[in-house]
Amino acid sequence: MAKKNAKKTTKNKYDSQVNKYQHTQKMVTSETCIACKTQCVRGLAYMERMSQPGAIGKGVPCHLTKGRGHK
Repeated sequence: MAKKNAKKTTKNKYDSQVNKYQHTQKMVTSETCIACKTQCVRGLAYMERMSQPGAIGKGVPCHLTKGRGHK
């Protein structure tokens, strides 16, 4: 008797409830962190680094701007 091929089901790591909002945080610059009403530790550290002369930054992910996950 021939065996039937079992379908392999691979679960996408982005489908779980834990990782629902993982990749939806926006990158903000130090100007946005300065104007923020609820400044976080990550934003304060970024502002400190950007206040040094000659500093080059690409932004920091802001936890206050996270949105809904993609379907």
